[in-house]
Amino acid sequence: MLTTPADGTAAPRPWTVAVLGPGGVGGLLAAVLSRAGHRVICVAGEATARALRQDGLRVRSGQFGDFTARVEADTELREPADLCLIAVKHTALDVALERIPPGVLGDGVVLPLLNGIEHPSLLRGRYSSERVAPGIIRVESTRTAPGTIEHGSPFTEIDLAGAHERLAPLAAMLEDAGVRTRVVEDETAALWAKLAFLAPFALLTTRYGRTIGEVRTQRREELVALVEEAAAVSRACGAPADAAKALALYDAFPAGSKSSMQRDAEAGRPLELDAIGGALLRAAERHGVPVPVAVRLTAELTAELTAELSAD
Repeated sequence: MLTTPADGTAAPRPWTVAVLGPGGVGGLLAAVLSRAGHRVICVAGEATARALRQDGLRVRSGQFGDFTARVEADTELREPADLCLIAVKHTALDVALERIPPGVLGDGVVLPLLNGIEHPSLLRGRYSSERVAPGIIRVESTRTAPGTIEHGSPFTEIDLAGAHERLAPLAAMLEDAGVRTRVVEDETAALWAKLAFLAPFALLTTRYGRTIGEVRTQRREELVALVEEAAAVSRACGAPADAAKALALYDAFPAGSKSSMQRDAEAGRPLELDAIGGALLRAAERHGVPVPVAVRLTAELTAELTAELSAD
């Protein structure tokens, strides 16, 4: 592992960072970390790796500006890294992890930035508990082509879940690259804060093919009910949740905002329905919390996916 100054405020030398999944989120972070002077190895499929080796990562961003970052790229991690960012979609996680062999990674920190609440246990089983530090990212960023990243939000924020003493150097490194980062010790609260907010947004916009502006006006009753259901499950799991605050945030969203799951549906990509809706339902069942709106929407989306697969 890295040695750090006594105050734990900055990395003493460039980090070696592996990025599994250099898409919208992973590609943006890979680019800004490379620009900050760190060695970045993007791990992806052969076509993407070839494109990154040839042309680098091209970023268009209101926050970071427009720039091209040079990175290394390979189809598998072949040497130890100080940090491994896991930025693939949950639907591709199992297969993608084969590209990061535990024995090769060494003592590096594993930082997953995935939707849902169930992936940390999977990663801990593969890489060991002490190496996994779950993270939550708030950003709107899309890969429009291999190596081309469109960063739409005026912010990039990460919450790292774990002990402050352990994660302070990582937080400082990310901050130095321009990513607003904080350490929160309550992992359950951090993960549920995102899922309880994301699930209503993802399920409703995807089910009805509507923006959040249309959902909060045309489907207001369902939105309110689903936000209250998600908050109730969150509280049952030991994480605080404020339904009124969540609704206020939805109301403040730009009217044209779409969820990432809705964008995946429109593009014909696999949906993270199980990681979002399925995880919410499983937690509700474990704690005996009724979630009829979530059950119905998840079932309807599942039926739509089944019908599409049958048609193909």
